[in-house]
Amino acid sequence: MTDIGNVLISGGASGLGAATATAVAKAGGTPLVLDVAVPDSEHAYRLVDIADSAAVAEATAELAAGVGGRLDGVFTAAGIDCCGKLEDVPATDWERVVAVDLMGTAAVVRAALPHLASPAGRVVTCASTLGLKAVSDATAYCAAKFGVVGFTRALAAETAGRYGVTLLVPGGMDTAFFDGRTEQYRPPPDAHLNRPEDVAAAVVYALGQPPGCEIREMVVCASEESSWP
Repeated sequence: MTDIGNVLISGGASGLGAATATAVAKAGGTPLVLDVAVPDSEHAYRLVDIADSAAVAEATAELAAGVGGRLDGVFTAAGIDCCGKLEDVPATDWERVVAVDLMGTAAVVRAALPHLASPAGRVVTCASTLGLKAVSDATAYCAAKFGVVGFTRALAAETAGRYGVTLLVPGGMDTAFFDGRTEQYRPPPDAHLNRPEDVAAAVVYALGQPPGCEIREMVVCASEESSWP
């Protein structure tokens, strides 16, 4: 593995994003966090709504300036969900999921590219097993995550030879992502969920690949993940 350097992480204050920030630091890198919440760490951060592309660009430029203007990696972990049937989910809530999960992913990558080292720079996007397998009561989340899959594959083609691009497809994880849901939309008590720390290790592995060696896509899930394959 190469030195992973300065890594911009959206959603880095909680869940997989926070676990990845910790893993980046342990690997000798410098995590730079974008989030709507203050991270419970000493990592450099900016408070920003990921769905606000102008604010994301400004915050990213500020964080990059603090480390000499260079980013070595990007991980787009920020994501939300709103479960329910299409006719039951308010349009504003449905559209907010797509704005954060899909448009926010593109906004973070777009903001990072001018600062990303080439050809060693790495982009890791975060889709979901529900970006490959559609289920009921998740039209917004599936639409967004299917979009992330398409976006990432197109980005890899567009930037081939300039940056390394990896699509991460995680299964369910033991994080606060499911908090606040009604019982029917929570994993059952006997569900097998991955530890975010284990998924974060895979992200760091992808970020640490040398120029010219590509991990294009990887599925990381518990061995009994119900949404895969």
